[in-house]
Amino acid sequence: MSFRRGVVRQSKFRHVFAQAWKAEHCLDDVRVSRVTWDGPLCAANPKFIAVVIEAGGGGAFLVLPLAKSGRVDQNTPTVCGHAAPVLDVQWCPHDDNVIASASEDCTVKIWQIPDGGLTSPMSEAVVTLEGHSKRVGILAWHPSALNILLTAGCDNVLCVWDVGTGEVVYQLSDVHPDLIYSVSWNREGSVLCTTCKDKALRVIDPRRGTVREKAHEGTRPMRAVFLADGKILTTGFSRMSERQLALWDTRDLSEPMVTQEMDTSNGVLLPFYDPDTNMVYLCGKGDCTIRYFEVTDESPYVHFLSLYSSKEPQRGAGFLSKRGVDVNKCEIARLATPFSVFCLVQKLFVLFDRLFGQSA
Repeated sequence: MSFRRGVVRQSKFRHVFAQAWKAEHCLDDVRVSRVTWDGPLCAANPKFIAVVIEAGGGGAFLVLPLAKSGRVDQNTPTVCGHAAPVLDVQWCPHDDNVIASASEDCTVKIWQIPDGGLTSPMSEAVVTLEGHSKRVGILAWHPSALNILLTAGCDNVLCVWDVGTGEVVYQLSDVHPDLIYSVSWNREGSVLCTTCKDKALRVIDPRRGTVREKAHEGTRPMRAVFLADGKILTTGFSRMSERQLALWDTRDLSEPMVTQEMDTSNGVLLPFYDPDTNMVYLCGKGDCTIRYFEVTDESPYVHFLSLYSSKEPQRGAGFLSKRGVDVNKCEIARLATPFSVFCLVQKLFVLFDRLFGQSA
């Protein structure tokens, strides 16, 4: 028995597995955007799914009820108020009908989607946020405060907005010397972390200042996400262009707690974190796989669980909140992934194997 414990790590989630919905339950003929931006291009909540799409003469994204399936008609109404391509969309965590969009036209717009979805094209936003001098590609809603939205643009500026008034409540313009790759709030929303083109991971606490350390040595984009216990998980590239993930303790950023080499693909790894299960899902742009890991307090801290493989490379991913998961079917996560070849938006669900989970 002791020998078995030494070989097999005890975990409830060692036997989780992902399944794709049947083709007739997915969205087909969606013209996913070809914009050269390493964003997820997709966002979902328990009511709707939003996908950034190709649009002539401006930027647009598609909003459809989550239950919608089958072929999407080319005349389906879109949200089309931007003057340039849309780079990112994010649903408000406090209101399933509110979505923010960021665009190359240097603006961020807030939209109110009616129940049941769009019946006509929507071009008038509820609020337009203007404060960036270059294109805006990153959005992050505050996890606990209503109407607070963080934006990051190619002008290397971070802005925190009160979308209720349309005013900037906090701005950081002298912290990042180069392009910002990602931002993430901690669970309480009191601290945020960023990754930048200067290869640095920054922890920004408005009350205590900024802590900066080198993260990954590669020149390709990095991503970072706060975990529930205050640690930070990053993805990036080594000096030899190998994809990596690393775990950092915010109390000492001088060295990572662990660094794992992944592979030699060149797609950016997008991390999605589930605080309820302490699992991290890594979706690589251009990959045909989605890997999932469990983060624990025991070395080596980040444990590989399994992966989901598809036939076509994915363009991005959007994760639903836990309110959109069917726990009666032992689901622990749901996500949507847009593929490029057949313009397909595939819906996936990750299942917890109850038989093995109870005995683990």
